Amino acid sequence: QVQLVESGGGLVQAGGSLRLSCAASGRPFSMYTMGWFRQVPGKEREIVAGISANGGSAVYVDSVKGRFTISRDNAKNTGYLQMNSLKPEDTATYFCAASGLLRIPTTSKEYTNWGQGTQVTVSS
Repeated sequence: QVQLVESGGGLVQAGGSLRLSCAASGRPFSMYTMGWFRQVPGKEREIVAGISANGGSAVYVDSVKGRFTISRDNAKNTGYLQMNSLKPEDTATYFCAASGLLRIPTTSKEYTNWGQGTQVTVSS
């Protein structure tokens, strides 16, 4: 199993930037596909971005394309989500997750390991 801990959330004004980090421990991080999800109260958890185990490919939800960048440093066992041009509608709890699947899953049920989440609040 891999354990995940997110950090980097906070309060930012619209148009600002944040970088979320996901520190992994336990089994080698390089074995897992990684995803970033977000959730607001009363709504389902939605994928924001996913990245393959070797970092060679990534997917994004349409609403963040061109603004968010997912990356990973397997040598540091850490994943990242760089969020630029933030909007109030990006406000949510953000979670990183790991999957043993070779492809990049886009649904939460396909991820087996989750962090505790970090809050991102974007003020208008």
